[in-house]
Amino acid sequence: MTTPQGTRPALSPSASPALAPAPAPRPFGRTLCAMITPFTTAGAIDLDGAGQLAAHLVAEGCDGLVLNGTTGESPTTTDTEKAQLVEAVREAVGERVPLVAGVGTADTRHTVELALAAEKAGADGVLVVSPYYSRPPQDALEAHFLEVAEASGLPVMLYDIPGRTGTRIEPETLVRLAGHPRIVAVKDCSYDFLGTQKVLARTGLAYYAGCDEHILALYAVGAAGCVSTVANVVPGRVAAILEAFDAGDTARATALQLRAVPLIEAMTAGALPGTVTAKALLTALGLPAGPVRAPLRPAGREAADGLRAVYAELVSAGG
Repeated sequence: MTTPQGTRPALSPSASPALAPAPAPRPFGRTLCAMITPFTTAGAIDLDGAGQLAAHLVAEGCDGLVLNGTTGESPTTTDTEKAQLVEAVREAVGERVPLVAGVGTADTRHTVELALAAEKAGADGVLVVSPYYSRPPQDALEAHFLEVAEASGLPVMLYDIPGRTGTRIEPETLVRLAGHPRIVAVKDCSYDFLGTQKVLARTGLAYYAGCDEHILALYAVGAAGCVSTVANVVPGRVAAILEAFDAGDTARATALQLRAVPLIEAMTAGALPGTVTAKALLTALGLPAGPVRAPLRPAGREAADGLRAVYAELVSAGG
């Protein structure tokens, strides 16, 4: 069965047309990885390593990459490094997959500058997080996003992660922002499943699960896919969850999601940030990663051993 590019099929051929979900738009792909930023042992950005890792992730099932996000250590990379990373990854993967560049900062003017730089570097879209620390009210938050959307020709993915920013992008704000032609997607880490469904029901925004434990649940109610931290180390297995659902095999999709829970928990719900856990596992797998930048610290031996054990258990389980 073929479907228009950028959409997904209904649940199954036998599904009632009245109950079948409308195809979800996929402006940036379906299985996106929130890619780490590799560094050399001396702490410099490793552009060759970034290209190698990006090519590996695409070969293993990712059809989109998010660069310079939280997992990519954007708070500790310079503006120049951010642009260089986009350029290096674009050179490595060509035009095969969309590249979304994180440009969010606590300063609207700086965010606009980064959006323009990302466009020049070859990004296909920008990821814009709510300004953190200052906690602007909703009208100021809306104005911030609109200014960024007006600044460049790139489509915008809003990043709703109030646990880090201190500010929720409220559902009514998202509904209004959806009226801008370049605001097309949301990376959802709101942990407000009801609010997310309200926006999905009222807008054409493409939602991407930003928390790996929500990949299947959000996809089942109409999301476009995911922006996954865990995909740094198991890209094919993350992609398989969505592939199974698209094929109508919801039982297999559920089994794959639940099988990944121990690794999701170990990588994203423990004491260590996802950047630290992803780099620890990538290093163990012989893939480009390198150290993290302060104030982050690398995983200790006990934590790294635990991560490797959980990873090995998932891989040994097969399918």
